[in-house]
Amino acid sequence: MYQKTVIVGNLGNDPEMRYTPSGVPVTSFNVAVNRRWTDQNGGQQKKTTWFRVTAWRKLAETCAQYLGKGRLVLVEGEVDASAWTGQDGQPRASLELTARTVRFLSPRGDQNASDTPAGATSVAEEEIPF
Repeated sequence: MYQKTVIVGNLGNDPEMRYTPSGVPVTSFNVAVNRRWTDQNGGQQKKTTWFRVTAWRKLAETCAQYLGKGRLVLVEGEVDASAWTGQDGQPRASLELTARTVRFLSPRGDQNASDTPAGATSVAEEEIPF
């Protein structure tokens, strides 16, 4: 079987890089994907879906070095969903994306990118270790 998910959105926080006990770099960050549409009554609607993204090895190092809060990115990878009950008793869920490719869509230093990609300025690709 094969699974590939592609998202385009803005980073909700600066990436956090850490290392596994064996020294493999791993970077995590959140991406907000916004969807806009017009409802039956002509009103504008907006929905934001958050993805937790994890990048490994060289891709992790590149993401930690060049990405920052607000940057527009395209991420390709495999998605996994998880659900649990929060401390308040309410059901919770999260979408976790293991990145294979990350494309930096907003220019370097541009922390206020629009939702529409203008073109990739930098590309990083990585093989997942499994």
